[in-house]
Amino acid sequence: MEFGLIALVAGIAAAFAGGFIDAIAGGGGLVTMPALLLTGVPPHMALGANKFSACLGTCVALGNFARSRLVLWRVALIGLAFSLLGSWAGARLALHVEPALLGKILVGLLPVGMCATLMPRKERAGTAEDMTLYGPRLWLLTPMVCLLIGAYDGFFGPGTGSFLILAFHWILRMGLMEASATSKVLNLASNFAGLMVFMINGVVVWSLALPMAVACCMGNWLGSRLAIRVGPAAVRRFLMVSLSLLLLTLVWQYFLMPLIR
Repeated sequence: MEFGLIALVAGIAAAFAGGFIDAIAGGGGLVTMPALLLTGVPPHMALGANKFSACLGTCVALGNFARSRLVLWRVALIGLAFSLLGSWAGARLALHVEPALLGKILVGLLPVGMCATLMPRKERAGTAEDMTLYGPRLWLLTPMVCLLIGAYDGFFGPGTGSFLILAFHWILRMGLMEASATSKVLNLASNFAGLMVFMINGVVVWSLALPMAVACCMGNWLGSRLAIRVGPAAVRRFLMVSLSLLLLTLVWQYFLMPLIR
């Protein structure tokens, strides 16, 4: 299936902007998906193109963060299995519970998360290796956080990367830079698993997905470089952007659209 010039240009522009935001604070799909849907791309094909571009883009951002020694690999590798398990459980739960309920609850909770984002914390000095968690915080809190947010991803999904950063920062007490960098490992795993499903079912339209992937890689490269150069202030600012986009999306979908109908 081929798409018109408007859909292609919108997809490329959204992939660049979404990749830039996603590299810093997560939530890039909140830019990419509406742009594709508004230009007439069918939902399953939009998801396929978004997953493909997000996978490659996240690899670029992760590479930049890893070279800067910001990824806490011990946390990421321990949390990976629990994220996948939580995602599976959340997807199963979604078969029996209306996801719209969670969307409405999040509308009330998101302002709390946004206020928490604005509250500065003293950043710990040292390299990622110096800040790696040990003991109960590593073996108890890391699985708990990854399991719960993985379940959210499988059940509902939007804003997962941003919630991972917030949880790593406030619950595991990581610096914002390390939280953003480490979340990319878990984001990549979940995106890759979703991409395999879309590819097996033949819904990735390569004429759209490939140029979007190039733009997303550029956005992720620039976003991750900005985060590394500016530091925690960049992550905090773009977390506000990501969470605001999520809040607007949920208010529109679950409160305003039913009134229009």
